[in-house]
Amino acid sequence: MSATVHHLDRETEPSLEPMMALVASDMNQVNSVILDRMQSDIPLIPELAGHLIAGGGKRMRPMLTLAAAKILDYEGDRHFKLAAAVEFIHTATLLHDDVVDGSDLRRGKTTANLVFGNPATVLVGDFLFSRSFELMVEDGSLKVLKILSHASAVIAEGEVNQLTTQRKIDTSEDRYLDIIGAKTAALFAAASRISAVVAERDEETEMGLDAYGRNLGIAFQLVDDAIDYSSDSETMGKGVGDDFRDGKVTLPVILAYARGSDTERTFWKEAIVGHRTSDEDLAHATELLGQTGAINDTMSRARHYGQRAIDALGVFPAGKAKAAMTEAVEFAISRAY
Repeated sequence: MSATVHHLDRETEPSLEPMMALVASDMNQVNSVILDRMQSDIPLIPELAGHLIAGGGKRMRPMLTLAAAKILDYEGDRHFKLAAAVEFIHTATLLHDDVVDGSDLRRGKTTANLVFGNPATVLVGDFLFSRSFELMVEDGSLKVLKILSHASAVIAEGEVNQLTTQRKIDTSEDRYLDIIGAKTAALFAAASRISAVVAERDEETEMGLDAYGRNLGIAFQLVDDAIDYSSDSETMGKGVGDDFRDGKVTLPVILAYARGSDTERTFWKEAIVGHRTSDEDLAHATELLGQTGAINDTMSRARHYGQRAIDALGVFPAGKAKAAMTEAVEFAISRAY
């Protein structure tokens, strides 16, 4: 990256605290909407939803909606319900993902599908999706409805696209970027953009926030995919090497495979189809990722997208909100170190 990239080279450890402090009182309002709308006369629904919703998580996506409202000096209250809708969309996709992936850890806790079973987990995910659409309709803006419903469809497309590349070592970098742009970045973008709609700002402002969220989302996922091989369960809140054992072809693997010797490429082929999934195989995979520079280059791309997110804030005035949103990008990337 060029020497002009200065924001991502801060001397102190970046933190999400400024963003959390910025939106703390607003987040209380959002949390009360979430708590209220996850209720049902069917006790299993709030019990299962609460297992994930109350189980930690930084609420990154609704925080983006609230922070974007702050950077626009929006004084209304429409964004509270919409931020809750964003969190419900996210939670629904996590519930469905854990069933699809057969995961056993989420945010450091046993996944809902292991506790409550796959059928209940899928159905409660459907319930939360439906609740999110109720909240959008209550807001009354067709534009907001269009942005969030489109994001929901794109997320599902991204998940299906990822499913069809599972265990396919010849997945291209472009296809991988399409997948993470859909399954992760689409909701980050929509969550950031909708505040400009409720604040009745122009298209340029909308798209500036969209670009911020989208690039942050891509950077966030690139880091996630890197730390799947270079972190621990406690840090990640999921099992180390889950992607490896699930045969997910992420950017570190794509780069290591492209750069590997014939022997190394044979190893990757066998690993991704599921024939090499022991702890020793994972250790060997991690070693190859280090030797080929695949992890470092994945992080370098994450920093590139992070800088694009920060640059997208250039049109907004300096202040607490802009500083917090900038540091949130730096925090997302620093998780790997």
